[in-house]
Amino acid sequence: MHLTAPAAPRADTRPRVRDADGMAVASFVLGLLGLLVLNLFLGPVAVVLAAVALWRGTGRPGRAWLGLALGVADLAVLVAAMEVSGTVSWSL
Repeated sequence: MHLTAPAAPRADTRPRVRDADGMAVASFVLGLLGLLVLNLFLGPVAVVLAAVALWRGTGRPGRAWLGLALGVADLAVLVAAMEVSGTVSWSL
């Protein structure tokens, strides 16, 4: 039995950095997947997640930059495939 109130949690910026780290990893994974499937959707999502992760000061800037590069590559692959096939979608 405790008669005192629990201590208030500290206002810490660590959850924000942890969120940014998760965004950097998600950007990398989505950019990598986007090279194979759904690059019209996954490419821009990877670019946005990487940009937000870098803006928030992620502890994993390499993953964020790689996710950004893969997201841009997704869009480049999509444009190349659209030029070759003449459609908005493509398959392997």
